[in-house]
Amino acid sequence: MPVIAAGAIARAAHWRKCALEMRHANPLLPFAATLAGVGLLSLMDALMKGASLAAGTFSALLVRSLIGIVIAAPLWLAAGRGWPGSRALKLHVLRGLVGAGMAFTFFWGITRLPLAEAIALSFTAPLVALYLAAILLGERIAREAIAASLLGLVGVALIAGARMESGNGGADTAWGIAAILTSSLLYAWNLVLQRQQALLARPAEVATFQNAVVALTLALFAPWFFAVPAESAMAGITASAVLSVSGAMIFAWAYARAEAQALVPLEYSGFLWAGLFGWLFFREPLTLPTLAGAALIVVACWIAAPRKRPEQSAA
Repeated sequence: MPVIAAGAIARAAHWRKCALEMRHANPLLPFAATLAGVGLLSLMDALMKGASLAAGTFSALLVRSLIGIVIAAPLWLAAGRGWPGSRALKLHVLRGLVGAGMAFTFFWGITRLPLAEAIALSFTAPLVALYLAAILLGERIAREAIAASLLGLVGVALIAGARMESGNGGADTAWGIAAILTSSLLYAWNLVLQRQQALLARPAEVATFQNAVVALTLALFAPWFFAVPAESAMAGITASAVLSVSGAMIFAWAYARAEAQALVPLEYSGFLWAGLFGWLFFREPLTLPTLAGAALIVVACWIAAPRKRPEQSAA
């Protein structure tokens, strides 16, 4: 038995050494993985918009979460790591609750706005995160961050104003904009939780509990809001579940190997994908005010970003 135990310890040390060597030899892998994850989740957004229009946002999201559990849980169980510890479990539950609100408000909002406009508005999340850090962590907000917030607000106003004046605006559009901005508030919190969660749990565990907590949260309201989606909508919901689990696992892997502040700017590539998928799936034009507003928001986030060089995580 001591010989077997020693052999197991030696193998574990060997694989950990290999993993660390691979991580340092390929420092760009977390960035490439994040870009891939953004692309997959942008496609998922487009599929969920179609499913939400066909089946309703609540029903589409609940079914997607249930399918996500079926996909992710076997991967987590096959790893044989057992039930997560109390700290990881608390993070799973908290991020799942935040994720449920974030996902519902986002998918509800994109049924009322062009996909590229919704993504551009959601880019306000890093700016919102500054104020969340001040409220939750007591951090001081620098003058540059305040100026950046005002610039980002101009970008939001430009996009929202153009939409309201285009002849397609109205109460429904206003509620859609409000929903996307609410989702960005929750997403800012989600980014912080994602980094903490990735350092404590493997990707399959993260994806499993994320879908499970979202499904349980939504199930509480199912007696009032759920309707079985039509068969025509199930293909899009199923595909979006596969993409959601894949994206969650990719992000968990990447965020365990690089700091959030280094990876978050890559989220802006989602605007390009949103413009492409919005045109391919829904024939949504990419307007000049949307481009200009998105540019202002991205510049504002760049101004507000920390200037210290991010270091590789040893997770």
